[in-house]
Amino acid sequence: MIRSTSLLARGIGLGPLIAVLAWPAHAQTLIHNINGYTCEANGRLARFVAIQVDAQGRVAERWSSAAEVVGARAAAPVGMSIVDGAGQTLLPGLIDAHGHVRALGEARGRVNLVGTRSLDEALERVAAYAEAHPQAPWVVGRGWNQEQWPGGKFPTASDLDRVVKDRPVYLGRIDGHAAWVNSKALAVAEITGADDAPVGGRVEVDERGNPTGVLIDAAGNLVELLVPTPSRADDKAAIVRALTELASLGITGVHDAGITPQDLLIYRELALAGELPIRVYAMLAESARDALEAPLVGEGNDYLTVSSVKVYADGALGSRGAALLASYADEAGNQGLAFKADSALAALVRETSARGFQVNVHAIGDAANRMVLDAFAQVPPHERTVRRHRVEHAQIIHPDDIARFADLNVIASMQPTHATSDMFMAVKRLDPQRLVGAYAWRRLIEGGAKIAAGSDFPVEPANPFFGLHAAVTRRSRDGRPAAGWIVEEAMTRTEALCAFTSEGAFAAHAEDRQGRLDRGYWADFILIDADPLEIPSQEIWKIGVGATWVSGKPIYEASGTR
Repeated sequence: MIRSTSLLARGIGLGPLIAVLAWPAHAQTLIHNINGYTCEANGRLARFVAIQVDAQGRVAERWSSAAEVVGARAAAPVGMSIVDGAGQTLLPGLIDAHGHVRALGEARGRVNLVGTRSLDEALERVAAYAEAHPQAPWVVGRGWNQEQWPGGKFPTASDLDRVVKDRPVYLGRIDGHAAWVNSKALAVAEITGADDAPVGGRVEVDERGNPTGVLIDAAGNLVELLVPTPSRADDKAAIVRALTELASLGITGVHDAGITPQDLLIYRELALAGELPIRVYAMLAESARDALEAPLVGEGNDYLTVSSVKVYADGALGSRGAALLASYADEAGNQGLAFKADSALAALVRETSARGFQVNVHAIGDAANRMVLDAFAQVPPHERTVRRHRVEHAQIIHPDDIARFADLNVIASMQPTHATSDMFMAVKRLDPQRLVGAYAWRRLIEGGAKIAAGSDFPVEPANPFFGLHAAVTRRSRDGRPAAGWIVEEAMTRTEALCAFTSEGAFAAHAEDRQGRLDRGYWADFILIDADPLEIPSQEIWKIGVGATWVSGKPIYEASGTR
C-alpha cells in the first residue's frame, strides 16, 4: 500500500522533536511537488522537483521534471510513503560550522542580556532574575554589549551592586571575551588590581588602580572557575535543549566549537542511544585535546564525529582583545591580546596535526590571523591538505595574508552575522584603511579559499537565515546601511547557500555524504516557506522552517504548516 499525505495538511503542532509523528522509523519516501535546490561539487546549484529517500535514510534519486515523477510514482514499491510538498522550497539541511551547543542550552536558563539597549535595561533583567531565583548561590548570565548602549562605555561592579549585593554575579559579554562582575564576585576571587590578570587577560581598573568589574578574556576565568559547576544531568539537558532548538531552525548539522571531556561523554551516550536529533561535528577544547587518542568518526550512524581541536590565538574586537598589528584606533597603545607566543602556537598546531586531528584556531585580529597562518605553514604540505585546518572567525585579515588561506589549504570558518553586528563598532576600532581585509568574504573566495559559514551562537542568534541574509546583503535586519556595509565583499546567494551546506560538510571531512542532496547522501533536508534564491534579499532573514528531516525522518514540524 502506498501512503500519501501533504506536509501542509497534517495538523501537527509545534514540538521539539516530532518522534510522535506516525512515520515508520525506516521507510522509503517520495517527496514531490517541491522547489528543490542543492549545491553541486562544482559550487553550482542543481534544481529538482522531487526526491526519493531509501530505507536507510539516504537519497535514492532526485528528479528535475514533473514528467519524470509520474513514472517514479507509478513504479513506487509497496509501502512507499508519497508526500506532497505543496510547492514549498526544499534545501539541504543547513550546517552551522561554528556554535557553542551547551552554552546555547545553558543560556535558556540564565540571565539573558542579549539585545539590551541600555545599562538600565540590563540591570532590570539582572534584578528580575535574582528576584525570581532567590536560592541561587550565584547570578549567572551572558549577552551584554556595551556598544549597543548609549555612550558605549563598559559597565562597572558598582552598577551591578545596585541590584545584587548579597551574592556574586558573573555576566559574560556577548562575544564571550569579557565578563562583568559585581563587588561580591571580585572579593570572592580576591581580585584587587591589574596585576591579578593572568597571561592572555586583563583586569580593567579605574584611575586609582581598583578593578572596575570588567575582566577581559583570560581574566574572566578568575571568577568563572568559581561559579558552581552544573551537574552532568544539567549539561546533558542543556545539550539536548540546544540541539532541539537548532533542529527547529533548519539546522541538521552543527560544529560544536570547544567541548569538554564531559561533553564528549554526553555526546557519545546520546549518539550510541540514537538520541542525537542532528549531526554533531565536535571540536575538543584545547584543554581537552588528550580526551581522545585518535579521531572519532561517524559514531552513532554518522551522527557524531570528534576529529578536531579548538585553539585560541586572541580575544574579540568588541572588548579590544583581538590581537592587532597596530593599535586600536580608539585606544592608543592597545594592540589587543595574543594568547600564546608564536613558537608555542606553532608547536601546538604541529603536535595536534601530527596526531591526526584538524586544528581550528580562533583568530579575529590581523596579528592573530597572521600568527595562525604562520603556524599552519609549519605543518607539512600533504598533512595540511589532508587535515583541512581552519581559522575560526578570520574577521580582520591583513590584505597580504588573504591569499595564504588558499595557498596553505586553510578553511576560513566565518560567521556572516558578525559583520552586520560589528560594522558600527569595527569602524571605531580600526582605521578606514584597515577595513580592507575586514570580513572579506569576496576576497577570500576569489583568492580560492573555502568559507564554511556559521553563527557563533549564542554570541549571535542561531537562526541560519539571519546568516544567509547577512552574507548576501551586508545589511542589518532593519536594513542598515541601505547600500550595505563594504558591500563589495558580499557573497552571491549561491555562494552563501553552499557555505551553509556543502562547504560546511567539506570543513568536517563529510563532503561525500553530507551537505548535498545527491544519490547516496544522507537525506538531511528542510522545507521552508519562501525561496531564498528568488525573494528580495532583504527578506531572506524572515524565512520560516516548516519541517526538518534528518536521515530521511522528520524530526521537527512547525505549527501552522497546514
